[in-house]
Amino acid sequence: MPEEETDTSISSQKDPSPGNVKAKRTGPARRKKLSQQESKKPSTAPKERSVGGPRGAEKKLGDQKLPRKTTSKARKVSDEKTAFEDRARNVKDLTALKAKRPIVGLTAYDAVLGKLVCDAGADFILVGDSVGTTLLGHKTTIPVDMTDMIRHTAAVRRAQPDCLLVADLPFGEASFSFDRLLDSARRLMQEGGADAVKIEGGRDVADDIEKLVATGVPVLGHIGLLPQTVKAIGGYRKFGQDQQEAEDLYTDAIALEEAGCFAVIAEMMEAEVARELSKQILPPLIGIGSGAGCDGQILVSTDLLGYNVGKPPSFVKTYANLNQIISKALSQYVSEVREKKFPG
Repeated sequence: MPEEETDTSISSQKDPSPGNVKAKRTGPARRKKLSQQESKKPSTAPKERSVGGPRGAEKKLGDQKLPRKTTSKARKVSDEKTAFEDRARNVKDLTALKAKRPIVGLTAYDAVLGKLVCDAGADFILVGDSVGTTLLGHKTTIPVDMTDMIRHTAAVRRAQPDCLLVADLPFGEASFSFDRLLDSARRLMQEGGADAVKIEGGRDVADDIEKLVATGVPVLGHIGLLPQTVKAIGGYRKFGQDQQEAEDLYTDAIALEEAGCFAVIAEMMEAEVARELSKQILPPLIGIGSGAGCDGQILVSTDLLGYNVGKPPSFVKTYANLNQIISKALSQYVSEVREKKFPG
């Protein structure tokens, strides 16, 4: 019996608003449903009775001491544990966060930044090919190769981050044979220590992604603006501004879902289109410059830290100005050495 085709149509109205993006699917159950964490049942055990006594005193209940007060340090540790207890430590954890709370991702390219990002509580770290434009001095991500990606991924892994670690597949690696793609993914995981790989593209790479997932390689998809194709599209711009682009984005998202991507990055996408897509697909849609309606957000860490050359994208919120802080510190050191104030 022939398979029914999946309906990925979008209303023919001109406005690509959320109501025009339809998610009707009549095809076979080819998509794998993402596992959902079971909600924990509240404990029905009776509470222990409090043990009275003078203020600040401790009394024993059996062999257990019950302190009357909790120190501020203990409260801080407890708060951090509560804040991070549902962080994503693997692919399953991350997919289970959809519709529960926003997912948080950040980039890192070395052990120092990797540790800081992890300690901040991020759900996943992306070792992006953006290392080319942020640290290596390239104007685009295109010059970044496998050697770069393995080196920087391994550096972040050495920080032993307690969260999911994803590595970018660099330019061109998904355009060769599947064997080449599989070997590149294997190297990022075996030599670089990545937990998963990110691949740019939609329908054009969906078949290879499906085969890659079948071999045991978790894949993070990426649609909308694809930095590796920036020369072909003529620069950076928003996607989904007209009906055809909105329909294309929807079709790409469904293709990646059916291929088995555990999540999808939506870059520089019209906010309303991204909002609707996040409702229509099963994997989490993680935005960068795509509005607040996504299932999570990711930013390039050096952009939000103000540690970069040039102006960051307009959608970035800068939380610090490390350029200024570092420049001031370095200038002070140079002055003190020349003035013989250091060493003292």
